Amino acid sequence: MPAAIIGVDALRQRYLRYSGSPYGDRETYSPFLIGLLFLFAIKESSCPYFESQVLHLIQINFESAWSKYNKHPTFYRLLSTCPPRYPANTMPMLKDPSRKYKAFKPLNLPNRQWPNKVVDKPPRWLATDLRDGNQSLPDPMDGEQKYRFFKMLVEIGYKEIEVSFPSASQTDFDFTRRLVEEPGLTPDDVALQVLAPCREDLIRRTVDSLKGAKKAILHIYLATSPCFRRIIFNMDRKQSLEMAVKCTKYARSITKDDPSQAGTDWQFEFSPETFSDTEPEFAVEICQAVKAAWGPTEEKPIIFNLPATVEMATPNVFADQIEYFCTNMTEREKFVVSVHPHNDRGCAVAAAELAQMAGAQRVEGTLFGNGERTGNVDLVTLALNLYTQGVSPGVDFSDINAVIKVVEESNKIPVNERAPYGGQLVVCAFSGSHQDAIKKGFKLRQDGEGADEDTEWTVPYLPLDPQDIGRTYEAVIRVNSQSGKGGAAWVILRSLELDLPRALQVEFSKIVQEKTEAVSRELKPTEIVNLFEEAYHLKSNPRFTLVDYSITTDRSQSPAPPEPGKALNTKNLKRRFAGIIEIDNVQHAITGVGPGAISSLATALSSLGIDLDVRDYKEHSIGRGRDTKAATYIQCTAAGSNQQVWGVGIHQDVVQASLIALLSAASSFLASRAGSPAPFRPIRSNTLTNEDIQALEQLTGAPEAATTSNGGLSAKVNIDQLTTQAGKM
Repeated sequence: MPAAIIGVDALRQRYLRYSGSPYGDRETYSPFLIGLLFLFAIKESSCPYFESQVLHLIQINFESAWSKYNKHPTFYRLLSTCPPRYPANTMPMLKDPSRKYKAFKPLNLPNRQWPNKVVDKPPRWLATDLRDGNQSLPDPMDGEQKYRFFKMLVEIGYKEIEVSFPSASQTDFDFTRRLVEEPGLTPDDVALQVLAPCREDLIRRTVDSLKGAKKAILHIYLATSPCFRRIIFNMDRKQSLEMAVKCTKYARSITKDDPSQAGTDWQFEFSPETFSDTEPEFAVEICQAVKAAWGPTEEKPIIFNLPATVEMATPNVFADQIEYFCTNMTEREKFVVSVHPHNDRGCAVAAAELAQMAGAQRVEGTLFGNGERTGNVDLVTLALNLYTQGVSPGVDFSDINAVIKVVEESNKIPVNERAPYGGQLVVCAFSGSHQDAIKKGFKLRQDGEGADEDTEWTVPYLPLDPQDIGRTYEAVIRVNSQSGKGGAAWVILRSLELDLPRALQVEFSKIVQEKTEAVSRELKPTEIVNLFEEAYHLKSNPRFTLVDYSITTDRSQSPAPPEPGKALNTKNLKRRFAGIIEIDNVQHAITGVGPGAISSLATALSSLGIDLDVRDYKEHSIGRGRDTKAATYIQCTAAGSNQQVWGVGIHQDVVQASLIALLSAASSFLASRAGSPAPFRPIRSNTLTNEDIQALEQLTGAPEAATTSNGGLSAKVNIDQLTTQAGKM
């Protein structure tokens, strides 16, 4: 018995039969029983390559046990008692597959026109999730699940929906009746399509399910390929044609020709099933006969649905078949050409698009391509392919995540993470070069071109603006060990609005990569933000705190007095920093003089033995209006070495932001020194001049100085005590 026939249920039954074994119980799934299941499958299987399949069945159905026992010695002892019945290479791929498989013969269509056409408008869409998609599910939808799906299709904008195969099951029949009978379930502009085989009794049952519907499409099918005619029906061309005509006439008699059906707007659809494997001339012949039997008009044309029931050739061959059909059929204005491509070769989307170029006006498919075998053509991909070419598809996927939720819960099949447009990873970039390009594209769009919805979308690696389908930009770039500087920088930009300088991006990416390699997984945005805030002391600086400060003009070397009546020009005078900083819970009074605020603080820090030279400085604003803050980035080198550290500061006051950034760099400098995080001890004494002491006294001594003009907090401390502390350390 093949493993596929044994199946999971049979394996479980064998397991339960032995559930009382002293080697284990049902709850623990002992290695004995798992091995026993495997041995049963080996013994009863005639499938040469079944071993891996059975292992997979056991793995997915006894996952907890598998994870616990897959390396258990008892398990492998049991396996060793029954060596494989078949060698691994029993069924290799053929060296000459032409002996078994024949190439599809292309049409001789020397004057084909479709390659010069473009698709510039959407087709008529037919969603067959509730029929073709549903019949392919291991667990088909029940009535309530089908209604939920139907409601979603209507909300998206589908106007033609194949809802059932009424003659196949009572569930489908009842569901169709519900859509017809219950007020408000089916909008007046939505046509209900149902499928029936070419049998009069089943057509009757199908029509009964639609009785009273406002708009109905009766869809019948008959396989027309030589393979199906010979193997399934044992009919020749003539017999197939006669059956199609007979069923069409019968369908006409009980629908549009029946006075009792006058309240329904009937459309008729005929599918020569396996069209893509049918002789092109016979496909035309049988459809001509069906057209004559139905009697369509220009106002109410017949629908000829031409399916690639099994995809057997390249998409260009299918397009040739469609063009041949369109050009050889008479009364072109009296029929609509519909296509129904399956995805056996993975080219259903391309086949549908080329078919439209060749003359198809209608496409049948399912959301995300659910269907028999490899599935139907994916309507989501087709629609959004049009959208990205500037063509409105007529259906709305603005909230694609909500659509995915319904599809996955109804089908019980997840949407592949790489599925076009819908997959969770399709708007994500892990590669460093991709991330950097995307980041630059967004920056150019925001800073240079603006982000107006009428601005042409040109962002590298992203053919669609994720926000158009309800996705966020935060999900665009994700960071793992393969990511470069751009990925982490993007996350920081989106989360903290910090546009990191290139050199800082490089440094921070090393921190991120070290973390990703340590945890062996992708980092979440929150984790990256936490890494950044910790590395550059944004939430709190555990070692340095700016308690209070003032920056004044240094008048110790003032130029000559100005002319009488004129103020002293202090433009070229240096600045004096006087402040109190707390390092490792110890406060220090420091002063320094320099050309500007940053250099004066750097000079003050050098008095404590922290010698940093500022190499690079960048700043930008965060936010707008009254809530605007300044973000400052400072790159420093340790005096007398090539050691580089970065600091980041954020504050409403740009000067204070730069001072915080320098202290952030100083904290990184201390953290990098040997012996860190030992408490900091100044290397040199802090000798204060009279000017320094005066500046510090103004900062801390007078009551009126309790609030500083630059926004700092006044710290009333004993200067003598602080300077004495500094001298003793």
